[in-house]
Amino acid sequence: MSAAPLPPLPPVPGGIEDDDVDFGGRSMLDLLDEDHRQLTQLCDRLTTPREQEPAKPQDIEDVLVATLARHLSAEEQYLYPTVKAVLPDGDPIASQEVAADAELLLALQRLHVTPAADDAYQAALDAVAAHVRSHAHRTGEEVFPRLREQCSDTELVRLGNRVLIARGAAPTRPHPNTPARPPLNKLVDPAVAVVDKVRDVLTRRTTWPEDLAS
Repeated sequence: MSAAPLPPLPPVPGGIEDDDVDFGGRSMLDLLDEDHRQLTQLCDRLTTPREQEPAKPQDIEDVLVATLARHLSAEEQYLYPTVKAVLPDGDPIASQEVAADAELLLALQRLHVTPAADDAYQAALDAVAAHVRSHAHRTGEEVFPRLREQCSDTELVRLGNRVLIARGAAPTRPHPNTPARPPLNKLVDPAVAVVDKVRDVLTRRTTWPEDLAS
């Protein structure tokens, strides 16, 4: 068993070990990989529009912004602490990724506040797309394989269940000035998200990929 920072479990009767319990759910790394694919596809739909694109560009942008905000929040709460805990060089890797996330959130904020008709919009979109592709490659190709070697399937599923909860409670807009490390981000992100979600409802903003016309 690795030193992954797992969420606490209720007492298991009969002295059964954690590895003997069948935890339902998906691996944290599979969930985050799926996010990377969705984010890359959303960037592609915005930067190289297809003929007869069924979804409005504004809706695609809104979903990209919301999906990326949720993704980064979940990674900062659970992925990077795991990297720090189980990899020998995890501390500098996690610090590098948190710094890269800060740059990405700033780029995302610029995109979010720049009207599509503005001359600066395309540059803002290209910057976000470049950050997303770099982030997906760096974590998916360099970090995730090492975590799969060091963490058990049970650990990754338990962390995956927490990632799902974190994504559901995460902000849907970029907030680059909020805390990026536990425990503060686990307290601040859900509070900020409440305001974001009220605004989403009031403006009828599309925030989930499955709600886009495909």
